[in-house]
Amino acid sequence: MAGSADVHVRICAQEIIKYDLEIKALIQDISECSGPHSELKELNCKVKETFNLLRQRIQDMEQMAKEQDKESDMIALLSETEGHRKQMLSNQAAWRKANLACKLSIDNLEKDELLHGQDTSVTQRKTTKKNLAQTTSDITESLMNISRMMSQQVKQSEETINTLATSSRTVQETNEEFKAMTGTIQLGRKLITKYNRREFTDKLLIFLALALFLATVLYILKKRLFPFL
Repeated sequence: MAGSADVHVRICAQEIIKYDLEIKALIQDISECSGPHSELKELNCKVKETFNLLRQRIQDMEQMAKEQDKESDMIALLSETEGHRKQMLSNQAAWRKANLACKLSIDNLEKDELLHGQDTSVTQRKTTKKNLAQTTSDITESLMNISRMMSQQVKQSEETINTLATSSRTVQETNEEFKAMTGTIQLGRKLITKYNRREFTDKLLIFLALALFLATVLYILKKRLFPFL
């Protein structure tokens, strides 16, 4: 049961990591978005949906932490949950910042298109995208580092799950062997009891036969030695 609970915790942690990386990727897309507003709106809808999934999984992990039997496990899991929650809040702040920058950029581009025409707007859009790319370069590098770290964590989690599965099969096989040994011991005990009872019966019959033999011998001797009695 404890092994099964640990597997559920690991799966929940992996899903939290996955949603966190998806949100970071969407925030980067928003930072690089050059319009129109409909495209930005679509990206924001995806971010909201992913945040809802992330928030739900964090709540699930918190609930699993409260259900831990050991206090040390509960504290460790609650600490991990709090770390995920802080990371989620950090992503929300980055999302709002990227939104403001993107909306401002789109508004400026639309104004330039109205004032200077299509050719000027294309040039301005390229310049803006270049500036946005430069601004988000640090974020991109940070995301790549986080992605590599999360990948290592996912790999370690998979190895842990495989180890738990192997241990579970070993315990189950050992349990079956114990059951077989118990059955053999019980059968031996029954045979020994039956043998003891049969040995007692044989002794009793031998004793009765001997007593009958002696009685018969005494009777014959009595008739021959004391015929008149």
